[in-house]
Amino acid sequence: MKVIRKRTAQRATARRRRHRSVRRRLQGTPGRPRLVVYRSLKHIYAQVVDDERGHTLAAASSNEKTIGAGEDRGAISKQVGELVAERAIEVGVKAICFDRNGYLYHGRVRALADAAREKGLEF
Repeated sequence: MKVIRKRTAQRATARRRRHRSVRRRLQGTPGRPRLVVYRSLKHIYAQVVDDERGHTLAAASSNEKTIGAGEDRGAISKQVGELVAERAIEVGVKAICFDRNGYLYHGRVRALADAAREKGLEF
């Protein structure tokens, strides 16, 4: 049991280290806000943030009723990416910088990013 907890703690520490490394170089501006992804075991969340004002411009998550339940997590991530892209475009955001929040650009994070690109966001 202790080995599993230690491995989980090491994984979380590594993600936090990668997140700090990415955030040193990444800053959301009014002209190019930041698309932040948070991934849990069950859900995925995305929001478009203007760091200078400290405002969230658009957000979407797999908790919403419009996102299809019963599908695999990759398909749900794609739906969240499409939804956050639509909402961002509604408020006038076309170009963003992508903050993967320390997660590897792989799997659900990549599916969300690709779906947002297909819906018209530039990054």
